[in-house]
Amino acid sequence: MPLSQLPALLATAFSDMARWLQKRSAARLPIILTGILFARGRRTVTSWFRACGIRDDFRNAYTTVCATGRHTGEVAISALHAVKPLLGARRLRLAIDDTPTPRYGPHVEGCGIHHNPSPGPAGEKHVYGHVWVTLTALARHNDWGAVALPLQAQLYVRQLDVERLPPERPREFRTKLEMAVEQLRWASIWAGHGFEELWVVADGAYAKRAFIKGAKRHGFTLISRLRKDAALCSLPQPKEPGRRGPQARYGKGRLSLAKRAGQTRGWRQVECVQYGEVVTKTVKTFLATYRPAGGMIRVVIVKEEEDWLPFFSTDPDLSAEEILEAVADRGAQEQMNKDVKEVWGAGQQQVRDVHSSEGCFNLNLWMYSLVETWAWDKEEEELVDRSDSPWDSEPRRPSHADKRKALQREVLRGEIEAVLSGRPGEEGIRAVVERLLALAV
Repeated sequence: MPLSQLPALLATAFSDMARWLQKRSAARLPIILTGILFARGRRTVTSWFRACGIRDDFRNAYTTVCATGRHTGEVAISALHAVKPLLGARRLRLAIDDTPTPRYGPHVEGCGIHHNPSPGPAGEKHVYGHVWVTLTALARHNDWGAVALPLQAQLYVRQLDVERLPPERPREFRTKLEMAVEQLRWASIWAGHGFEELWVVADGAYAKRAFIKGAKRHGFTLISRLRKDAALCSLPQPKEPGRRGPQARYGKGRLSLAKRAGQTRGWRQVECVQYGEVVTKTVKTFLATYRPAGGMIRVVIVKEEEDWLPFFSTDPDLSAEEILEAVADRGAQEQMNKDVKEVWGAGQQQVRDVHSSEGCFNLNLWMYSLVETWAWDKEEEELVDRSDSPWDSEPRRPSHADKRKALQREVLRGEIEAVLSGRPGEEGIRAVVERLLALAV
């Protein structure tokens, strides 16, 4: 599919992403990205090649995918620049989480046995495959609510499996927390200077000393879930005049979240936007000191119908409403993880070495972000046509699959119009029809 028939946004982004690679690989990357857009069936790398017409040059195309995996951090800069206009200038909100992709076969590098966060009907507690630490930017759409725009992902390899990697592709073992801190360092370098505030929202598994301090070191305010048995301390008393030594950082009293949640006094109701709706929550908020955070935090306890949930922010000046809205917006990353696997087939590419696996997964993520960016200002009628399904009248926002199909239609429409505008002969029309049939069937 010619690059000239793509929308200007995608054509520019594809070219910017390709410039980080060696000259020959740079020429192939936009073609492969177009193939990812039109691939059908099981999303192996060969399905990408078939969709974009790569045949005899397939070995070099595999080399391009592998090269993309070796330069993930650099290519991700172009993806960041593409989505940056959607993020505003006041506050950069990032989300970090990890997600598994099942793999099969003993020769797939970097695979291991990991905890399964979403067991199936059989209740599998573990999954064999890859685990990806993923960094996303959270944007707020007027109609669609929070949308997660993935920027990059890094492959987490257990220490046991690191030792099994071939000597030509060695790597040092890093925990998920260390990888997440490295991603925040990358974001602070390439995006931090363009925003007034830097936030990161993470699951409770990342609310540990190493990540909290790493986030503060790179200028990020962390918002996350708090353990119900967290060892909180009271605020320190002001230093007495004339007393030597620094001001105390932690109070001497211990605070129990369970006792605070069990008390009937102190609760109040706040309104906040969660999952696209204005909701009223019953909360209790207070300041405390927390040693893993290195000082004062803002704690928010939310009373649910049958339970209570604690959250915290390393910025004590944030309001309860801001914390709850940020926690709810992190759910967009969970939806993104689902869509990038179901719509783009992340994890199905059937490559073996770690660089190729990293390249394939990140290419899927970047295509997700580019499609969401392209559809951002489109009207719903442009993205979803339900005229042939009058029974489907339930109002809902366009799914990511709807946006991908709408982009495919626009590219194909441009392909047809480009041929018809030049008064084509029979051979020209036949060639277009054959190409469209190859993409459709």
